[in-house]
Amino acid sequence: MPTASEATIGLKLRRARRALGFPPVSRARDDGLLAVGGTLSAERLLVAYANGIFPWPSSKRAPIPWFCPSPRTVLVPGQIRVNRSLRRAVRRAPFTVTFDRAFPAVITACARVPRQDQGTWITPAMVEAYTELHELGFAHSVETWNGDELVGGVYGVSLGAAFFGESMFTLEPDASKIALYTLLRRLEAWEFRFLDCQMTTPHVVRLGAAEWSQDHFQSELHHALEAETRRGPWSAPGPAAMA
Repeated sequence: MPTASEATIGLKLRRARRALGFPPVSRARDDGLLAVGGTLSAERLLVAYANGIFPWPSSKRAPIPWFCPSPRTVLVPGQIRVNRSLRRAVRRAPFTVTFDRAFPAVITACARVPRQDQGTWITPAMVEAYTELHELGFAHSVETWNGDELVGGVYGVSLGAAFFGESMFTLEPDASKIALYTLLRRLEAWEFRFLDCQMTTPHVVRLGAAEWSQDHFQSELHHALEAETRRGPWSAPGPAAMA
């Protein structure tokens, strides 16, 4: 088995879904479910994301379900809508935003966000796997701080010119929104093609999220993987600001 670093060298050429057991994405069900089973190894996760596939566990014990939904909800850096409320929050909130300063704390906080079913899809195995991706330079966090207190954040996976958003949390009003906004501004500066939202939420809709068909998403992903991956850690942007 190649190392995670070796596996990514050939992603742009191979996109080898079958080598790790993934069927063609065209076989995904209407709800996006494509496959069940396998492990959360770094190699499998990187190949999955390179094909637009992501894990979404429903419990700690069940086999891992892998999804590739269509249509796909995305945010295109440079084409987001910034409403008056967000503009005011960015200018007035007493927050500092950093990148890759506290990845374990962000993913742990995301795992603890209350849900209606009192559960979480970010299992301990997910935390371990994505922390390994972070250590390898592929998973990144954006942190929002109020003084020395972590009050919000978002994390995801970066491959080529694509960013796959995984989860976010907030402990103070607008903290996660400002983290996401700051991430989008950074991705715009780096000419990323899209941020994959995976799920449609009211906030990403207000930001101008688009829905792409499977064919369009896969085409954009193919072009995104032609770019060199910006391995971490990413540098900190500093205080939240509205350009």
